[in-house]
Amino acid sequence: MTSTPLTLEQLVPQLVNAYGASLRTIALYGSAAAGEHLPNRSDINVLVLVDALPLEVLRRVAATSRAWSAAGNPPPLTMTVAEWRRSSDVFPMEYADILERHRVLHGALPTDGITVAPRDLRLQVEQEAIGKLLRLRQHVMAIGDDREKQSALIAQSLSTIMAIFRGVVRLHGDRADREYDDLARHVAHLTRNAVPAPPFERAVAHRRGTAVIPPEDVPDVLAQYLDGMEHLVRYLDGFPTPA
Repeated sequence: MTSTPLTLEQLVPQLVNAYGASLRTIALYGSAAAGEHLPNRSDINVLVLVDALPLEVLRRVAATSRAWSAAGNPPPLTMTVAEWRRSSDVFPMEYADILERHRVLHGALPTDGITVAPRDLRLQVEQEAIGKLLRLRQHVMAIGDDREKQSALIAQSLSTIMAIFRGVVRLHGDRADREYDDLARHVAHLTRNAVPAPPFERAVAHRRGTAVIPPEDVPDVLAQYLDGMEHLVRYLDGFPTPA
């Protein structure tokens, strides 16, 4: 194995070789599975399910995982099949996202009997929203008036916020939009514009590179971005807990 950055096409056969007969599933999820992936800007999220994960197996796959991370991607989300079947209450946002939009690259994804409870989803969405807001504030305090870093913060934080937005849409019983700008408008509609779409639409265009935010506008957009997240947290705090 090598630490040379891996492509997705290289990752799959290396995982197949490393896990052998224990491997059950390799699946793509997140923006890459939904058509929102941007080369060199978006993570490629991979789910791996196996029968067992003893230490010797983890050590065997370590070099592949490092090479995948060297390409700028998070390590594959690796679980046993038994863990996958009993953890939807712990990671409801992730499960909802994977169940709704994924692409199987090897084997089959077991989905029979797996559901996401609205009560669990509501709790995690609120936790993630307040957590993201707090981290955004910490980053803003750390970078101060550096507009280049402020601009980067808007782009880099967007995918997590869109994951939270998908959770908000699902809390209302709707199917999450695939396009980020549509998703921002959907959340604005559901919250009756308590969470306004424009700052997030600008962030989407900025991240895509189709309409980069001019340096002189960055502080105002960032302020609106933070304000939108504050309103989202307040909205979720008042959202009724499903039975």
